[in-house]
Amino acid sequence: LPGEQVQELAPFLPYAGVPRSTPDIRAELAEAIRGADWIGVPISRAPTFQGLLFPVLRHFGIDWSRLNLTSSTINYSLHHSGLLLPVVQGRRVLLIGSQAAELGALLNGHGVQVTGIIGTVDGVVDIPRVMQQTAEHSFDIALVAAGIPAVILCRRIAGELGRVAIDFGHLADKLVTGELHL
Repeated sequence: LPGEQVQELAPFLPYAGVPRSTPDIRAELAEAIRGADWIGVPISRAPTFQGLLFPVLRHFGIDWSRLNLTSSTINYSLHHSGLLLPVVQGRRVLLIGSQAAELGALLNGHGVQVTGIIGTVDGVVDIPRVMQQTAEHSFDIALVAAGIPAVILCRRIAGELGRVAIDFGHLADKLVTGELHL
């Protein structure tokens, strides 16, 4: 889509970590999708959700039938099904994102071993710093709540560090505020 149309359809992009969509960012996101173990697909057929996903995949030459697809809200499904705590208990957990410290305290209170916290991710330009700090931690699984950069971070954590990484999204906010409970 033309830049003006992107800004009009997705005014949330700066908040989500992409102040301005560029070809480099789009290519990095496409590469993250191409290499991810699982891809969350939006159920909403709104023009900027599922309605945009398949044309974008075609544009970047990504064959969706070769991808492992799940719901883009798999993080909430793990929580609502009661599987979130069993997934992280007994594992060393790294938390990344603006709610990491508060989420860490909450998870520690439920017996989860939080071995590291990396706070706010300042957009896609901050990915190199976050990756450097991530490599300094000992962990088995990373929960990343960092907007659009989380897509790239999760793929890089898995690919470069050989660790499990889940795009945790706004579930971190909802748990910290008490809107949802562990």
